[in-house]
Amino acid sequence: MAVFAHGALETHRLWDRVLPLVDEDPAALRRPGPGRPGGPRPTAATGLVGRDRELEMIASFLDRTAVEGEALLVSGEPGVGKTALLDVAAAAASAAGRRVLRAGGVEFETRTAFSGLHQLLFPLHEELERLTGPLREVLRVALGYGPGPAPDRLMAATATLTVIRREAAGRPVLMIVDDLPWLDQASAGVMGLVVRRLAGSRVGFLAASRQGEESFFDRAELPQHELAPLDEPASFRLIDLNFPELNARFRRRVLAEAQGNPLGLLELCAAPRGLHPGPLAKIRDARPQSRRLHAVFTARITELPATARWLLLLAALDGTGDPRVLGATGAGQQELTDLAAVEQARLAYIDPASHRLVFRHPLVRTAVIEVSPGDERRRAHRVLAGLLADQPEDHAWHMAEATVGLDEQVASLVEVMAYRSLRRGEVTGAVAALARAADLSPRRADRGRRLAAAAHVSAGVTGRLRAASQLLSDARQADPELRRSLPDAVAASCVLLHADGDVDTAHRLLTGAIDSHASDDMLTEALYTLMSVSACGGRAELWEAFHDALARLGPRPPAILRLIGSIIADPAHTTTLDLEQLDAAVQALAGETDPTLIVRIAAASAAVDRTAGCREALWRVVRDGREGGAVTSAIIALTQLSADSFQAGEWEAADRLAAEALGLCQSRGYGLMAWQVRHVQALLAAVRGDHETTRSLTDEVIRWTAPRGARSAQSCSWLARSMAALGRGDFEQAYQQASAVSPAGTLAPHVPFALYCPLDLVEAAARTGRHTEAAVHAKAMREAGIAALSPRLALLAAGSAAVAAGSAALAAPGTSALGLFEEALAIPGADRWPFDLARVQLLYGERLRRSHAMRNSRPQLAAALETFERLGAKPWAVRAASELRATGFTIARPPSDIEAVPLTPQEREIAMFAAAGLTNKQIAERLFMSHRTVGAHLYRIFPKLGVTSRAALRDALGSLPPG
Repeated sequence: MAVFAHGALETHRLWDRVLPLVDEDPAALRRPGPGRPGGPRPTAATGLVGRDRELEMIASFLDRTAVEGEALLVSGEPGVGKTALLDVAAAAASAAGRRVLRAGGVEFETRTAFSGLHQLLFPLHEELERLTGPLREVLRVALGYGPGPAPDRLMAATATLTVIRREAAGRPVLMIVDDLPWLDQASAGVMGLVVRRLAGSRVGFLAASRQGEESFFDRAELPQHELAPLDEPASFRLIDLNFPELNARFRRRVLAEAQGNPLGLLELCAAPRGLHPGPLAKIRDARPQSRRLHAVFTARITELPATARWLLLLAALDGTGDPRVLGATGAGQQELTDLAAVEQARLAYIDPASHRLVFRHPLVRTAVIEVSPGDERRRAHRVLAGLLADQPEDHAWHMAEATVGLDEQVASLVEVMAYRSLRRGEVTGAVAALARAADLSPRRADRGRRLAAAAHVSAGVTGRLRAASQLLSDARQADPELRRSLPDAVAASCVLLHADGDVDTAHRLLTGAIDSHASDDMLTEALYTLMSVSACGGRAELWEAFHDALARLGPRPPAILRLIGSIIADPAHTTTLDLEQLDAAVQALAGETDPTLIVRIAAASAAVDRTAGCREALWRVVRDGREGGAVTSAIIALTQLSADSFQAGEWEAADRLAAEALGLCQSRGYGLMAWQVRHVQALLAAVRGDHETTRSLTDEVIRWTAPRGARSAQSCSWLARSMAALGRGDFEQAYQQASAVSPAGTLAPHVPFALYCPLDLVEAAARTGRHTEAAVHAKAMREAGIAALSPRLALLAAGSAAVAAGSAALAAPGTSALGLFEEALAIPGADRWPFDLARVQLLYGERLRRSHAMRNSRPQLAAALETFERLGAKPWAVRAASELRATGFTIARPPSDIEAVPLTPQEREIAMFAAAGLTNKQIAERLFMSHRTVGAHLYRIFPKLGVTSRAALRDALGSLPPG
């Protein structure tokens, strides 16, 4: 990997070293450079022609970044002068005493994870060693200084930002990155996260990207400046300064050909002196600028000696600039001669700092490869494979490129490489490697199996359903016997489930193939797929086949497969041991890179309210999907995060995440997943009182999923309908919908949503006079022990028990019901589920009011009202406000206008007690809440009133209108 010149050098010395070696745009030179006899030297620190506006922009950018973090992206066509502008910034920053860090994307280095980050941080290796703990380890692994699992990008970004900020504490830092589209994906992800966190630092980020080339940073929405070609006067001036001896006829041809492109002007003028057109004769005017430059470089390459071309080819196919490659020619003294010829032709040079071969422009690398015959390229790959025998993946890839025809040994190497890539989360590369392994396979069965595996990964991980269908078709054509095999069944069922949502057909395909297959790794993957199919189906008979097949794996099936299957199949009866193992698996996600495993563990976690522990890992999957990696996994992760945000009361975030997931589903053709996403949207509509949207969405879901046997999606719809009915007071409808999810007295296995609506069913049963049904459902929760699974379920179980205890006479509840409500509200951690907590507070307040305990009911009703209004749960807020008014408490505004008055009734009451001198504990005892809740309210009250202490509360309260 190239390491560019950097550091605090005097300006003229930096230009002496850098400008003759710039890898894109020597437009900064005013006269022929020192790389040629009689060559010029820059006469000024800038030396750019026709770029006054850009130079002012760079100067202003550097001034701002000396005091505040900022980023800027320069874009333009190849050769227009982007790199030269970056060099100007680097020179100016170095002259001002700043630390300059540089990196550049390399086309053939994109498969080397973190190569760009290594370039950027190489000058700070001493600072890296000062890091401690996980941050030090993650960077050591990322930069290749130590072994370990693939680093998490967020951790790597945090470590990178820590190192750079420490450096910036002593002097401002300027990060420069060239050729963004060819930056490896891992480095791009880390740098993208770093760039978004520069505020408040003395760190600038300046990057260059080609027009029309997509990169991760396009989605980062950085401020951009497009660098246009030079106008005609500037083009004349550039030629005159560098090549004053050119005759007018040749000069006119150059101007017409280059069309204001500085690199084109200089490279075309660098043809042999005289009247003949040189490389211009090989170029047609209609070619794009990049093709013109490509032709110029091709002409130079073909004029080199054969040994020099061989040296360039090895370096181009290696893509890292590894010094070992230079020694691979075995040419001895000839090697020095070849290097001299390459440098004289201005194609590449040896970087004095890194001693690596650096191409002057990426088009040189491309031209070298294209001009080389196929047999020569294969021979070079074979040499590189031998040279990189200590690097298994690079060795396998070069062997694959060197091989003509079929070779099982090489195919096996590439297949192993594919699965290693998959475990690291490099899913796109894994599909390409599996397809290449299939191409190399001598046996039809192996070829079909590997193509089927590529199809499975494409559909189940990368989000490329259409490509998956084609790969599966190719696999069946390669091996007509494949249709009766397990690999075919796994791939076909995955494509079928995601595209058409046909649960029953997918299940039939899998179970038939599993029954005739021996135990191996493919059977394990088949069981994971069967588990997904069964979960979507949500029926006991589907799960029976899964458990039978799991038993076939013997007494020791994969622990994580057994665990996930057990919890998703019947979450209500999750054992203590399973919870301990799941918690350990969630904790281990901190170092997990396999996106498929992350979303599988998160699915089991969601069933027992542990998604919060998976959020960081799920966000890694989402970021990877946004960068074009594991898109299918990202859709699942977005849906899981959206559902968790809904539960946590972050409804705006839930909305955004669901919309993003739905957009991906629709653009990629993932039909079933789209309806799973709409479940969250239907729930949001239900709790917000948008009953028309709830009805429309749930009707569509049921119409689409019912014929396909996807009962799980139907359960989602029944749950949303139940919630909407409760909000509008239609308790009969609420009972019918909730009992469709899970009948009274039963926590239905194979239906995870049975644990989402137990309170819905009990409340609806009690309100409709079904006292027995309310009691038996509360008893079922108690006997199943769901309170031990999570604080949310403990809250719902105790709340349901309280409702059931007094359901026979709602107007005069017994003391046992009141005690159960107190028990529910005292559960630690229940406040993570604010909507559920507010529902229990509302039920408790209603019960107290009906027993004429008006004063005691008000805090509960006021707390519920405040939460419902904050969340935007309008029907529930109206209900709570009505109950609060019935206690004699005056609400001077409609519940939807919460912002009209600074404090809620409960906040006002807490503030008054605090102003009177009561402690949090004393206030909590009076209002029947925890002292932590009182503290949380005061934390919100102080900024609302514009005070910072309890002493100022009395005056602030006196200025408020009566509430």
